[in-house]
Amino acid sequence: MGLFRRPETTSAPPADGARPTPGPGLWSRGFGLAATRSLQTLSVLALVAIGVLVITQLSLVFIPVTIALILASAIHPLVAFMRRRGVPSILATWIALIGILAILGGIVWVIVLTVRSQWDDLIDSATDGITQVTAWLDTLPFDFASFDLDEVWAGVGDFLTSASFGRGALAGVSATASFFTGLALMIVVLFFFLKDGPRIWEFLLRPFAGTSYERARRIGDKTVDVFGGYIRGTSIVAAADALGIGIGLAILQIPLALPLAVIVFLTAFIPLVGATAAGILAALVALVTHGPVAALIVVGIVVLVNQLEGNFLQPVVMARSLKLHALVILLALTTGTILGGIVGAVLSVPIAAVAWGIITVWDGPHTPAKPFRKKRPETV
Repeated sequence: MGLFRRPETTSAPPADGARPTPGPGLWSRGFGLAATRSLQTLSVLALVAIGVLVITQLSLVFIPVTIALILASAIHPLVAFMRRRGVPSILATWIALIGILAILGGIVWVIVLTVRSQWDDLIDSATDGITQVTAWLDTLPFDFASFDLDEVWAGVGDFLTSASFGRGALAGVSATASFFTGLALMIVVLFFFLKDGPRIWEFLLRPFAGTSYERARRIGDKTVDVFGGYIRGTSIVAAADALGIGIGLAILQIPLALPLAVIVFLTAFIPLVGATAAGILAALVALVTHGPVAALIVVGIVVLVNQLEGNFLQPVVMARSLKLHALVILLALTTGTILGGIVGAVLSVPIAAVAWGIITVWDGPHTPAKPFRKKRPETV
């Protein structure tokens, strides 16, 4: 009768009273593993969402501190050089701080002075250009609706006396107050970063020890290296763009050539789209002041300068500081613009570069985090 019975097996008792190792549980295989990974992913996304919410609510603190950190990272080699040459630490800090503020203030002063000196000529040239364009449209075999300038000015006057303009003016006053508050905070934080940056970082690392401390040190060094390299490299590229486009505008005798060159320099800190947007603005000024031929020449100059920058200058200058794919840069720009407007667009790319830099040194000076290590040949 025992023909079809499974033979009984007896397992040997565990040695030294050790418990047998259990087999794989419900949550370590199949749908259980998928559920565990999904829960972990949702937890990470929730933390990221909370962090973004906190940053947007405390933007008046986050943005000045981040800008101060970026500027301090860029100026740090100069401060370190002066200290190595025997300059007292506090004197080196003041020299660097006053120098960077003088440069930024000089840029603003040049823009304001040049715009004020050429504004009337620009308005007259723009009026003549619009009149010429309107006359040219009237010669076409299409029926374009004519614009009544009196009605336009009347509409502008109604808006200026409306309640909406009053609310907008109050919002503008509030934004101006927030700007100067953030500017003052940025200057103060920048001073302390330049003076005591390494000591501040060491204080923040007190809770860490051993491997965690070494990792935190690598993260700090990599952050300063990426921020500083990004700003210095972008400044060189932006200066080349502004010089090339500014010389072209000056040769064509386009009004506001110097302010437009400065705008090219500033917008170059927004990768992919900044220099193009400034080039479009320069082409519009050329269109309304010198006609379509000059505008086309300006467009050609902008395209030529951008090609020289993208193919020759940027790969050499930015190779170490910005190792991000163009798609990653575009997504970072879009996200930063949605969350923080123009300031978010400027800060998003260096922050993304720092995030990738941290990943590359997570497990060692040249060892990325395990999920991001290259495990197989990757096709190009």
